[in-house]
Amino acid sequence: MYPLIKQCHRVSRTSLSYYSYLIDHCFSLKSLSFARITHAQLIKVGLNRHTFLGNRCLDLYSQFGNVNDALKVFDDISSKNIVSWNICLKGLLKFDNLSLACSVFDDMPERDVVSWNSMISGYASRGYFDCALETFWEMQKLGVRPSEFTYSILMSVVFGVRHGKEIHGSIVRSGLGALNVVLGNSLIDMYGKFSSLDYALGVFLTMEELDVISWNSLISVCCQSGNPELALDKFCIMRSLGYSPDEFSVSVVITSCLNLRNLEKGKQIFALCVKVGFLCNTIISSATIDLFSKCNRLEDSVRLFEEQDQWDSAVCNSMISSYARCGFREDGLRLFVLTLKKDIRPTEFTLSSVLNSTSILKLEQGTQFHSLAVKSGLELDAIVASSLVEMYGKFGFIDCSIKIFNKMVARDLIAWNTMIMGLTHNGRVFEALQTFKELIRTGLPPDRITLAGVLLACSFGGFISEGMTVFSSMEERYGVKPSNEHYACFVDLLCQAGRLDEALYVAESMRYEPVSLIWESILHACLIHGDLKLSERVAERLMELEPKSSLPYLVLARMFEIRGQWEGVVRVKKAMKRGKVEKVIGCSWIGVKNQVYAFTADQLQHHRGKEIYMVLRLLNWETEAKGYLQ
Repeated sequence: MYPLIKQCHRVSRTSLSYYSYLIDHCFSLKSLSFARITHAQLIKVGLNRHTFLGNRCLDLYSQFGNVNDALKVFDDISSKNIVSWNICLKGLLKFDNLSLACSVFDDMPERDVVSWNSMISGYASRGYFDCALETFWEMQKLGVRPSEFTYSILMSVVFGVRHGKEIHGSIVRSGLGALNVVLGNSLIDMYGKFSSLDYALGVFLTMEELDVISWNSLISVCCQSGNPELALDKFCIMRSLGYSPDEFSVSVVITSCLNLRNLEKGKQIFALCVKVGFLCNTIISSATIDLFSKCNRLEDSVRLFEEQDQWDSAVCNSMISSYARCGFREDGLRLFVLTLKKDIRPTEFTLSSVLNSTSILKLEQGTQFHSLAVKSGLELDAIVASSLVEMYGKFGFIDCSIKIFNKMVARDLIAWNTMIMGLTHNGRVFEALQTFKELIRTGLPPDRITLAGVLLACSFGGFISEGMTVFSSMEERYGVKPSNEHYACFVDLLCQAGRLDEALYVAESMRYEPVSLIWESILHACLIHGDLKLSERVAERLMELEPKSSLPYLVLARMFEIRGQWEGVVRVKKAMKRGKVEKVIGCSWIGVKNQVYAFTADQLQHHRGKEIYMVLRLLNWETEAKGYLQ
């Protein structure tokens, strides 16, 4: 490198092309030391103040140097133009010096669309979405026309479908209605983020030019919006029109097969992957492992996993979650320990999978993985934090869940749903409703899981008016059609209030056949309120849905028994015998050290039963002596 400088130095001492060539050479070598040597030559001959060469050197330091180098070059340029300011602005944002970048932006004598785009992108990439949008509106007020890149940035920060439509309208008004590929693909992705399939499809159909990314975006939207069959259809059309699918196309289609639990179609896509050589792609391998396990073919998942030439976090995460999903959680934990031994750094998805596994084992294991999350710097990650909130909530340590939730920097809808459900199942129903109100204030739209948790909280807490308000406004206000889980909570709420006629009306007016849980809620309420006529009517419906369920028979027998109608009791017991219906026996269990002890309601004796009852009597005596039992 040094002889090159000396040789060129003899050719022309002041030639701009010579120094421009040297700077180009620095870019190709990506060498900071060579950049400093070239900069020293510019200073030596006095060309560091030249606008063109100064801008080139500033761009060089912005990419490979540090902020002090870049600012020194910027200060040396005597006649700064708009390019000088823009390069400096981009460099400061690249160096993550947002405050100084804001100062430079404010001091700029003039700003073009590149300047505004830099600031909008700088705010957006750091999570300051409100500032990015404010900058965009200010840009328009000052008469600066947005570019296609401006809109591409904005579509990555929109916080709702309504706001996305406003951006789309602005694109049309700006004369960019004839969408190019990049802008069209960005719009499809944006609408896909909010599951607005109709609008995404509308954008796709208006695009004059399509590429593989356009098809991938549309297929992905179909899958995300709950239309996996449509995703498969679009994939077939894509291939028939001569577009060659890439790894992303195939991974989305495999996910669609997974959502459909369509193992045969998944095998066809898997055969295509083998044919075109995509199996080396770990994203496809991990998606296929998930497909096999969710279709109850864990042995195929294990076989594919063992055939992998090299492990990475994506494949290991899929295998760990597959073990957990199929009930082999200990195997999943052993695989996780093995990945640590192989120096595969755990990701947020890894920790989420193992935390879900520990939720049915021991709290001690969960706290160990919590410590690992802290050590890995992933404690505040949305996925890991949500899993921690769920784990502590399941163990009854809801205050720990609240602390973790409050520390989260960015809360997605999964985190909110997990917190609402955790509070509800731990009896903190009022706080669950307050959390829901806080979610609404953030502007994040609730989904079916959110509303199911809220209705469940209303049911547990007996909040009749709140529950009726939420249920009646689900579809109109939040765009969520009530499903069986929502009807079950609402019917249970009405039953607790003694409004059995209304509960029965709601169940019978459903658009589809109610699940047995809904009829069970009404039947339990009939027993409490002693309504024999309604009990017989509901019991018949439940017997049709669940012929082997003993609940309707037991409720009717109890109702006849209360009234002294013994012939009815005998009739019910004979019907149970004819239908070969067995009474469900209650069961509970407790874990002591490494042993799990199970107790059934009809069990008179069990392992070490005498000692257990002796300890129980001692505990009762001690509590009575201390005045805890009155």
